[in-house]
Amino acid sequence: MSKVCQLTGKRPISGNNVSFSNRKTKRRFLPNLQKKRFFIPETGQWVSLKLTTGAIRNINRLGIFAYLKKLERKGVHTGVDLTVK
Repeated sequence: MSKVCQLTGKRPISGNNVSFSNRKTKRRFLPNLQKKRFFIPETGQWVSLKLTTGAIRNINRLGIFAYLKKLERKGVHTGVDLTVK
């Protein structure tokens, strides 16, 4: 299962664990991904997405249809069909 947000594209980054003695070992910082289902009333369909919590907050602010349209205008491929039925 890939650890990438479907809408924002956030993915794991690498860094260091730093101990008290200042010894450094490699580690990964994973994005806070959640699997969430949304109903899009404009198209009448349910969509399952794997999103970061930041993307979920943006969807709560703007609405799922408006947020996906905004990403579509930017050229981000979301994998969701937004044709109005």
